[in-house]
Amino acid sequence: MIYREVGQFKTDYKSDSATFPIAQDRMGIAVMLVLALVVVPLYGHYSSNGEFFINGVMMPFMIFSLATVGLNILMGYAGQLSLGTGAFSGVGAYACYKLFTYFPDVNIILLVLASGFFAAGVGIIFGLPSLRIKGLYLAVTTLAAQFFLEWCFIRVEWLYNYDPSGAIIVPDIMSFGFVIAGPRADPVVKYLVVALLVIAMTWVASNIIQGRIGRAWMMIRDMDIAAELMGVKPLAAKLSAFAVSSFYCGVAGALMVFFWLGAAEVESFDINHSFLFLFMVIIGGMGSLIGSFMGAAFIWVLPIVIKFLPATFGVEVSAATVEHVNFMIVGALIIFFLAIEPHGLARLWQLGKEKLRVWPFPYA
Repeated sequence: MIYREVGQFKTDYKSDSATFPIAQDRMGIAVMLVLALVVVPLYGHYSSNGEFFINGVMMPFMIFSLATVGLNILMGYAGQLSLGTGAFSGVGAYACYKLFTYFPDVNIILLVLASGFFAAGVGIIFGLPSLRIKGLYLAVTTLAAQFFLEWCFIRVEWLYNYDPSGAIIVPDIMSFGFVIAGPRADPVVKYLVVALLVIAMTWVASNIIQGRIGRAWMMIRDMDIAAELMGVKPLAAKLSAFAVSSFYCGVAGALMVFFWLGAAEVESFDINHSFLFLFMVIIGGMGSLIGSFMGAAFIWVLPIVIKFLPATFGVEVSAATVEHVNFMIVGALIIFFLAIEPHGLARLWQLGKEKLRVWPFPYA
């Protein structure tokens, strides 16, 4: 998508406020959808290493992207700092597990979406302090939520049905005539379910952000006092941001357990995952949906590239070396983006489009 945007005039409000007003953006999105929904499943089905590609790369990339979109809504668009994303995703996972226990005949996709509402409710509760505090103090509050919810995941045995292992384990789940979750489910089928949900929820998030609610979030982010003087209600804006963000994180947590891991303990939603999602937002770009996908792709794929790229040239890299190099690269990029470019990779992508305008378009 390297092109010129001049000459693409709009003659009505509907076309001017479209989600993708630029023609080449629409072409690029169409190409991405074809790659995600056609090329990747075909490669996963027919390639010899397709199962690893689906389970080890694409599935976690999609799920982490959705969680990063949720955190980006709260941080990038509403300006509220959170360190409890991992715990909120855990609420969604455990809620989905309990819902499946009580309603095993209900479609699992509906249960996954319903679990997001439980995460949203918990997010609202822990978002109440944002009405009085902000910045580092709010981060400490959400960090306390992380530790408290982790304690609940361990100590409240009802959440994992009193299983001696303390884990939630997903059985085979039938839907639409297919096994779409569980040990016997086809990885391609699971990936398609996850990909369709992620694409649909990203589209919904895009529309919310461009609407009245999203504008209120950004006004609170830029200057909350001025926003309140202009009629924006801080209570509604901040709590709605926590609710929507936690909803997305909760759905991501349910997808993580039911369609990727198959089983999970509290370590799957610990503080390390909260920092992981935070780093994805920072590197991808705060206040950018495409940046959420870029950050998730970069952080998740980088260790794989460090491991396998030298191997193509006959150089073996140990796991410890991969970990050290990965930490150094990610740490350096976090410092760079926080100090110089807070909009992350998304901003660099936008600058690249502006500098390299070589698209052969008639009115470019």
